[in-house]
Amino acid sequence: MSDDIDVDTFRAALIERQRELEELSRISAEARAAVELDQASVGRVSRIDAIQQQEMALASERSRTNELARIKAALARIEDGDFGFCMKCGERIAEKRLRFDPSLATCVDCAAGG
Repeated sequence: MSDDIDVDTFRAALIERQRELEELSRISAEARAAVELDQASVGRVSRIDAIQQQEMALASERSRTNELARIKAALARIEDGDFGFCMKCGERIAEKRLRFDPSLATCVDCAAGG
């Protein structure tokens, strides 16, 4: 771990983002619920719209789940003293890249397939 990277700042940012994602997940739980297909109470177009809304909510939840996993992994790297180093090549990840997204685990070169 480099002394020039303020790990506490990154930890705080990761924890704050984790809280935001967990709250969004809680709020959107109803939108992800199964769509009622009772034709007597909802017209065909309305059902299709409801199903599309549900699919978008489910896709958003998958995205949140993936981001939460990356955040948890980044927090673990902080605890292990590996934060700020590329998980592929071991080189330092640019601080500017970490400021963009502190959950990133690879340097620019490795992320680009280099």
